[in-house]
Amino acid sequence: MICGIDEAGRGALAGPLVLCGVVLLKDIAGLRDSKKLSEKRREELSEQILQNSIKKIVFVKNSKIDKIGLSLSIKYALEKIVESIKADRYIFDGNCSYNISTIESIIKADDTIKEVSAASILAKVYRDRYMKKIGERFPEYGFKVHKGYGTKKHIESIRAFGVSKIHRISFKINHNAHNLELEIKN
Repeated sequence: MICGIDEAGRGALAGPLVLCGVVLLKDIAGLRDSKKLSEKRREELSEQILQNSIKKIVFVKNSKIDKIGLSLSIKYALEKIVESIKADRYIFDGNCSYNISTIESIIKADDTIKEVSAASILAKVYRDRYMKKIGERFPEYGFKVHKGYGTKKHIESIRAFGVSKIHRISFKINHNAHNLELEIKN
């Protein structure tokens, strides 16, 4: 039994990091890396995955990421998944197991291992839904469109309005050679 694990939101400037672990109970056609699927197709597949799997979805708030860092946030979520789902193998998409002996990391697993593809889809769908919902509270940032990632429009919004409660203030970015440190404005 394989538990596939993937994340969404690692490189975002705002919002949570979402990790998902999935054990499939039935084969589902069309699974692949969530970034290679349309939003509509991800939503369709997510319903099938939810009905035919054992899963654990872990949200790590931006405030926790700021407090302990991204690597420890990923490790925290991986540990929660391993504690919650019993499997023979735990395969995480990427090149790092975060010093968890039961985690096997495989680059591009989200496009080659169906359980990891399913985890990729659920993590992206749940994070996107969250960012759309939070976008209603913070319409000036355009979260519904860019989901908190560092697009030109998002960075312009940060410059105009400062950061919101869901921005990761520990992140520093260099966009078009203009440094921007995310700091709370008083």
